[in-house]
Amino acid sequence: MSEIVLELRGITKSFGNFKANDNINITLHKGEILALLGENGAGKTTLMNVLYGLYKPDQGEIYINGQKVNIQSPLDAINAGIGMVHQHFMLIPVFTVTENVMLGNEQVKYLDVLDRADTATRIRKLSDAYKLQINPDALVGDLSVGLQQRIEIIKLLYRDADILIMDEPSAVLTPKEVGELFLTVRSLVEEGKSIIFITHKLREVMEISNRICVIRAGKVVGEALTKDADVNRLAALMVGRPVDMNLTKSPLRAGKKVLEVENVSILGRQQKAEVNRVSFDVREGEIFGIAGVQGNGQTELVRALVGLIHPIEGRIKLLGEDITKASPRRITELGTAHIPEDRQADGLVLQSEVSDNLILNRYYLPPFAKKHLIQTNAINQNAAKLVESYDIRPRNPHVPVAKLSGGNQQKVIIARELSRPIKLVIAAQPTRGLDVGSIEYTQKRLLQLRDEGCAVLLVSTELDEIMQLSDRVGVMYRGSVIAIHNTSEIVKEDVGLLMAGVDLTNPQKVLTSQQLVDKSV
Repeated sequence: MSEIVLELRGITKSFGNFKANDNINITLHKGEILALLGENGAGKTTLMNVLYGLYKPDQGEIYINGQKVNIQSPLDAINAGIGMVHQHFMLIPVFTVTENVMLGNEQVKYLDVLDRADTATRIRKLSDAYKLQINPDALVGDLSVGLQQRIEIIKLLYRDADILIMDEPSAVLTPKEVGELFLTVRSLVEEGKSIIFITHKLREVMEISNRICVIRAGKVVGEALTKDADVNRLAALMVGRPVDMNLTKSPLRAGKKVLEVENVSILGRQQKAEVNRVSFDVREGEIFGIAGVQGNGQTELVRALVGLIHPIEGRIKLLGEDITKASPRRITELGTAHIPEDRQADGLVLQSEVSDNLILNRYYLPPFAKKHLIQTNAINQNAAKLVESYDIRPRNPHVPVAKLSGGNQQKVIIARELSRPIKLVIAAQPTRGLDVGSIEYTQKRLLQLRDEGCAVLLVSTELDEIMQLSDRVGVMYRGSVIAIHNTSEIVKEDVGLLMAGVDLTNPQKVLTSQQLVDKSV
């Protein structure tokens, strides 16, 4: 094993009575990719924020190349050779690549004039050395998410970082961009850099890392060389119980059309077309998946399907009824269940009790209301039943839903939406931010609904999830559905190319705006 470049000894960090990191010990070797694996809230990001100087530990020591260091701020970390690529990029869209890279570390020529040319030259050299293909003169706001991530990496290299922390680096990338990221990571390691790769995606861990460290509830609960690791064992370590990672799907028995979307166009918040003449249908007993990188119109499409906004053209039908201009209440009454993309903003009233959140879509109906009066006993009985049957923890239905974990908040939404007669489920990013155990539960519930004859519209940026669960998949790119395929007849790699706008008939080409319009006609 190569020399140790970083050592964390006994790191403890608390927020009030909550211990986010509890006596954590981790080592990182030169030229190594260490995967830091754990469910959301396990303490991974807190630990890295301590290392990067954003938090001060309550206890513990940090050693770099055998020397104890005192990191009080990000500047201390940068000076010690540590750099961090945050999950949400720290870039200024109206600045060029050069201006973003030099920000905070400006080079001057004379009379305090910025030396942009020298910085641009260094960026080109770094770009060539690590095959990053970045134009120093490009405006950041004009670049794809994948290219913006490369700029963040160049920022670290520009500052001579030897230890790179990458926090959920694949979260907003297409599969093609993930592959390119992995090539970059490997080239960094070949040059002697050391990388901490924070993720909750088991398949990525197995592909990219040399060693894995599992954190649960603020403690290191397991460590292994990747070549010796087992996916099911890692999943069990993450959540503290055995997890069945295998999904079995019964043969498709699709029935009549439940949802019909015909040439729908939708304006976004900036009065710009975010959805362009989209058409598809969802049938009884099938899961229709919509794949795409976030920001390609999926959010606006779902909001229109549940009545929160209305299309500027086209028609939406549910069970044969035109719901293009219908209210959310009417769409719900027709048998639509909605698992929203942002559960906290759109699916829950965080300060209200679990019991109240379980009736948000029917609080005005018997038995929960009679003559405009709320029936507390009926609400409590309903809550007790659902908390038990959907395994919502803690078992107390009178705690504010804000006190629940992300997985249990999602269970509250699923229990509310599915505990009544439904014909259509619209599930938008249903497993985002969930731990492995909660993902297992949610995915199996969607398959169960399909097998019971329900129509399921699954919108997800997780390509593996789309391919595993869906019977058909439509790919959204720049507001258009550019292709629809049976998942049994297309490989994941081709769906990934479509997500990047690649024309499968000519893989060297990216679809133009006019071609997108033509495909929508």
